[in-house]
Amino acid sequence: MRPIPPMKALVAMEAAMRLGSFTLAAEELSVTPGAVGQQIQKLEEWLGVALFVRQIRQVTPTAEGRAYFARIQPALAEIIHASRRLRERRNKGLRLSMPPSFAAKWFAPRMADLLQAHPGIALSLSTSTTLVDFELDAVDLAIRYFNGADPQLSVQLLCPDEGRVYCSPAYAKKWKLKRPEDLRLATLLHNTLHPHWSAWLTRFSNLGEAQIEAIAGIQFDQSLMAIEAAVRAQGVVLTSPILVESELAEGSLVEPFGKALPLPNGYYLVHPDADELQPGVKSLKAWMVEKMAAGIPPEFC
Repeated sequence: MRPIPPMKALVAMEAAMRLGSFTLAAEELSVTPGAVGQQIQKLEEWLGVALFVRQIRQVTPTAEGRAYFARIQPALAEIIHASRRLRERRNKGLRLSMPPSFAAKWFAPRMADLLQAHPGIALSLSTSTTLVDFELDAVDLAIRYFNGADPQLSVQLLCPDEGRVYCSPAYAKKWKLKRPEDLRLATLLHNTLHPHWSAWLTRFSNLGEAQIEAIAGIQFDQSLMAIEAAVRAQGVVLTSPILVESELAEGSLVEPFGKALPLPNGYYLVHPDADELQPGVKSLKAWMVEKMAAGIPPEFC
């Protein structure tokens, strides 16, 4: 008997176990269900144990099959991960991931500068509010909004965060926003990235808990929408200063109180700690740190 099991059969078995169906596994692998069944039968013969109980229009993993799958799936996932990363490095592509709000408000206005400074970088950008899984996702570098604690990653602080209050000049004038207490008559624009209105008002105003709870508000699941609502004089937004650089520069938003709430999270550059960075990733990291330290909106550079 060969010391290595039939690898093609392992792939078929992994797909069938994960998807719970020979038919779905066949669709994923672009073969017929019969071909999947033949490969799994070949593996069962090699192992000398049944991995599935076959019934009419249904297959059920055996106890031995489930245990075997649990042992080999991490190894197969690592093979896929290593192969994908090697292929991407060979293609000289650089995959970057970041939160949508950061991508739209800070990174996108500076992309032309990046491409001019580093014309050899072939950049692929993805945005998501979920944390990148470097073991499964084909990502070389990510901007992560969190507290910076992850022992499995190389973590570099790009920008600490704080919550500040912004609104349009017309809104500030209409509601005579001079002191934080004046917000009791305003509309608070809440967003999931910065759900800190209660903490900000408790710290900087003399309003009681019941008075804070009674203030009208609108909930947004995207910071971009909350900021746009503030620009359109729909209310007052609490958000990161780096997400409203352009609006402050052009005067569509103002900061009526000048009060900053320190936050435990910040924007961090992260990548797997064990990975040797390709030159393009090193260049991108250095460029981001330089631009963030400059702190100048791109239209004034």
